[in-house]
Amino acid sequence: MSKTGRRNKVYSAELKIGVIMDMRKHHLGYRETVRKYWNVSRGQDLNYINAVKRWEHIYLEEGAEGLMKERRGGTRKGRPPKLDKKVEEDLIAGNQRLRMEIEYLKN
Repeated sequence: MSKTGRRNKVYSAELKIGVIMDMRKHHLGYRETVRKYWNVSRGQDLNYINAVKRWEHIYLEEGAEGLMKERRGGTRKGRPPKLDKKVEEDLIAGNQRLRMEIEYLKN
């Protein structure tokens, strides 16, 4: 099944924190937590369970502030930035030295 045209649900930081705090306070499992907050059947709850696991991991690692961060998208888009002119020249010179060394060792 193709994912084109589907949008991921975006949950507020308040909801995420509330879900994790409630789960930990009442010693609920992931599946119980999902059933409490979302009306899904047993076969459809895996995506929600994985989301709650991710939220809990973030909460334990970074605290509530970690759940407030935007985590979608990457930091690198498009072409990588060009190297500094001096660095590029050094790399080219080193490459040439290595090629000459290889040629010498072949003979």
